[in-house]
Amino acid sequence: MDEALYGPGGFYVRPGGPGPAGHFRTSVHASPLYARAVAALLLRVDEALGHPEALDLVDMAAGRGELLAGVLAALGPERAARVRPYAVERAPRPAGLDPRVTWLAEPPAGTTGLLFANEWLDNVPLDVVEGGRYVLVAPDGTETPGDPVAGADLEWLERWWPEGERAEVGRSRDEAWAAAAGTLERGLAVAVDYAHAREARPPYGTLTGFREGREVRPVPDGSCDITAHVALDACAGPGALLLTQREALAELGVSGARPPLSLAGTDPAGYVRALAAAGEAAELTARGGLGDFGWLLEARGIGHVLGAGGDVPGA
Repeated sequence: MDEALYGPGGFYVRPGGPGPAGHFRTSVHASPLYARAVAALLLRVDEALGHPEALDLVDMAAGRGELLAGVLAALGPERAARVRPYAVERAPRPAGLDPRVTWLAEPPAGTTGLLFANEWLDNVPLDVVEGGRYVLVAPDGTETPGDPVAGADLEWLERWWPEGERAEVGRSRDEAWAAAAGTLERGLAVAVDYAHAREARPPYGTLTGFREGREVRPVPDGSCDITAHVALDACAGPGALLLTQREALAELGVSGARPPLSLAGTDPAGYVRALAAAGEAAELTARGGLGDFGWLLEARGIGHVLGAGGDVPGA
């Protein structure tokens, strides 16, 4: 999985091509409302920090920098002037990216502000197990049973995925998230992803592939995205909160409610714009879709600025 995604010629690092947006649709690509919500969250963090001289915004798995561009635009020139935007991505820096954005392969240490990881953890490589043995996979996708699971991986499964014929060992995601969140000195770290909870793990796992907007076999030859849902509850550190995207975006002012029909009579163009925004908001918050994504929030040196009642169950 690591080689197929990030090795030479890997899906995420090969130069040229459309980038992730050409293969699958994330919340970032679905609507500018998402970037505006992240901008609103950054302002809440800024307030909680007491308005530091510089405010860091770290975008993990930044793709082609679309989210950062949207957040900076939503903030406007005056508020964006204090923001230090970092794009963390293994692919080369895209041409034409805002020069204010620092492009890095790893998150910078000692930041103060918001670290935001939208659909990053689902692409952190992991092992798959079936029937108590590791699953070995050839470049053409053929699977064979490997050694019995033991050690730290077995301990993780016994705690976090005790049932099911096939499982994905999320220990690598736990460690990746702890390392990324640990670079934040003060502020808020947020991971947003497809997720499942301990009491409802899928019995046959979730590993799959995507290419050009279609779900495909997860063949590890670099031709497709390879992804698996995230056990966010296992990633959560002490004091973390877990919300659905629907809950988080509602707190940040994203609502799928239709505008009042009376607006059509007084401001037809405004009504059309509001109706379009409501449709985009509905997609971002839809049950059975993007609205069911998990938001894992870890505050460092500040109180929680969202969902104070949403503690992670079982953490």
